[in-house]
Amino acid sequence: MKDVAPASGSDKTPARIAGMFDAIAPRYDLLNRLLSAGFDARWRTRAIRTLGLSGTETLLDVCSGTGDVAIAAASAARGARRAVGVDFAGEMLKLGRQKLPRRGLAARVAFAQGDATALPVASASFDAATVAFGIRNVQQPGAAFAEVFRALRAGGRFAILEFGTPRLPVIRPLYLWYFRHVLPRIGRALSGHASAYAYLPESVERFPAPADVVASLELVGFRDVRADPLTFGVVYLYSAQKPPVR
Repeated sequence: MKDVAPASGSDKTPARIAGMFDAIAPRYDLLNRLLSAGFDARWRTRAIRTLGLSGTETLLDVCSGTGDVAIAAASAARGARRAVGVDFAGEMLKLGRQKLPRRGLAARVAFAQGDATALPVASASFDAATVAFGIRNVQQPGAAFAEVFRALRAGGRFAILEFGTPRLPVIRPLYLWYFRHVLPRIGRALSGHASAYAYLPESVERFPAPADVVASLELVGFRDVRADPLTFGVVYLYSAQKPPVR
């Protein structure tokens, strides 16, 4: 069986993480649907809805992967007029670009390879921004938040989806058993890469608590920051706004 270089939940050097995601890119979308029981599409829809788009905005999707959020935002009724996805994994972006002609979005969605902590975009050039299940893979999340803040225009909104750990006594042990033991085995069997799906539960459990994520967003200047649990706390939706000009 082929495998990618091992990556622990604490080892997030960009080259290592990008290589890991490039290796699992061909089965990435399939495994997302399967391992989330189809909830991933609902979570993305909820995140896009919090942005309050009107159909005129330009959206930045950071850690874009295969582009599902950027595509969903551009496809939504009264969604983004244009979306740009940025990711450091070239194979993931390649798959995202292949989706665009089939959806009639080649003129409205673009992808660029780059690091979340040094975004290849101009300051104050986007009306909204998203990160879906990618911020925990960034070595310095606070630096990524600062970059998104820089890229947004005044008043721009930011939505983040990230895995969490349920707190309900009935749900928590079942979820942790599935996440630590079942999910890595399914991921390994279908992707052919053991360490990528061992990394997933490690990275989630090492990710800061929701209150700490909120504090990090506020530290770089975001206001009206919220952390809302979805699906019993399996996922958190963080929402924030760059203060408008007064």
